Amino acid sequence: MKKLLSVLLAAALCLTAAACGAPAASSSQPSFQEESSQSDSPSSGSETLQQGAPIRVAALKGPTAMGMVKMMSDSEAGQTQSPYEFTIYGTADELNPKLISGEIDVAALPCNVASVLFNKTQGGVKLAAINTLGVLYIVETGDTIHSVEDLRGKTIYSTGKGTTPEYALNYVLSQNSIDPAADVTIDYKSESTEVAAILSETENAIAMLPQPYVTTVAMKNDKLRVALDMTEEWRKAAGEGGSGLVTGVLVVRSAFLDDPANKAAFDQFLADYKASAQYVASNTDEAAPLVAAYDIVPEAVAKEALPLCNITYIDGQEMKDRAGGYLQVLFEQNPQSVGGALPDDSFYYIP
Repeated sequence: MKKLLSVLLAAALCLTAAACGAPAASSSQPSFQEESSQSDSPSSGSETLQQGAPIRVAALKGPTAMGMVKMMSDSEAGQTQSPYEFTIYGTADELNPKLISGEIDVAALPCNVASVLFNKTQGGVKLAAINTLGVLYIVETGDTIHSVEDLRGKTIYSTGKGTTPEYALNYVLSQNSIDPAADVTIDYKSESTEVAAILSETENAIAMLPQPYVTTVAMKNDKLRVALDMTEEWRKAAGEGGSGLVTGVLVVRSAFLDDPANKAAFDQFLADYKASAQYVASNTDEAAPLVAAYDIVPEAVAKEALPLCNITYIDGQEMKDRAGGYLQVLFEQNPQSVGGALPDDSFYYIP
């Protein structure tokens, strides 16, 4: 059972944890094959529009890439104004050096990683949009957790020590007057497969997992129930007008935008990306086969997980407010989680 579950998890998503800023060991750079044309496409029926050098786009295997699958398909069919060249990576550690060196123009990656890169490169990247809100969920194999208060005195298994999952859990607990160090036991594991194995073998086990791992595990463990949505719990903890949980964002190299032609092409890219994200969020049955075609997660997992991945597209002032508030929370817990300092206004690309 444990071995089968580990294989399925690895096949379904080798790095959802990376979408939350956690380390992982493998990567995927699939060779994208042209899809047959899809109905209800934002560009369906258009003649070939592409011209010029392609914008080189990278994403992490998991929710940060899911919102792109429609524009991937459209680009391959020649139905976008500019050509786009997509690559999916297993970890941010693989992607980041290529973005810094200029081998990649645009990247979808964790919000705090974007801030770290901005500080590391002294303004070398800009944040253009939020693409994924929270993907973390508290799950259990019993029926004891119905509020954050119910976590008091419990053991919680999770991944992501020193990364976004830890900061999110600590924030929600602390805002509910639960001391993460004294009032609960948080047992961090190196891989989500370890947490999944515990859930399959332990009565009344409690864990925090990201989507689409939650869906993958639930398909093999009928005792699993989703107890708390951490995105919603963060919202309640922050209160009206407070910060929100932000997982994935889209960044662009500042040097890439220095060329006016590139800036115009990037603005069109944002329009295409917005249409793609909205399509994926609103058309689960049509988007799931594309998610599978690009080897992100299997179609069956995508159908169940997509509505729970909080895929979105937020830009402009709202993007700045949401991302800035989220980074402030992380900075207060650990300044190094955002690169040692909060980014200034130049971090945010608002056309």
